[in-house]
Amino acid sequence: KMKKTILMTMLVCTFLNACASYKPLIDTSGRSGTFNTDQAKEITNDLQHCKTLAKENTNFFSNILYWSVSPTMDTKYESIMRKCVLSRGHSVLN
Repeated sequence: KMKKTILMTMLVCTFLNACASYKPLIDTSGRSGTFNTDQAKEITNDLQHCKTLAKENTNFFSNILYWSVSPTMDTKYESIMRKCVLSRGHSVLN
C-alpha cells in the first residue's frame, strides 16, 4: 500500500510540474510556413495569451486522460500551448 501511495504522489507531482513548467522551445528567427515574415516581435504577448488559454481549458484530470492516450506523451496543456503558439506563426521545436 505504501508503494502505491508513493507512486500516486509521484504521478501527481509529475503532472502538476509538467503543466506548470512547459515552455515551448521557439526558433525566433525561423518562420512558420503560413507567414512570410518571422513573428518573434510578438512572442512575449503570444506566450502570455497561449498560457492563459491552456490554463483555462485544462485541469489535472483532463491532463491525465489526454496524456494516457497521447502518442507523443503530451499533456493537454502542452498540446494546447504548442498548437496556440504554432497558430500564431512561431516555429516551435519541441
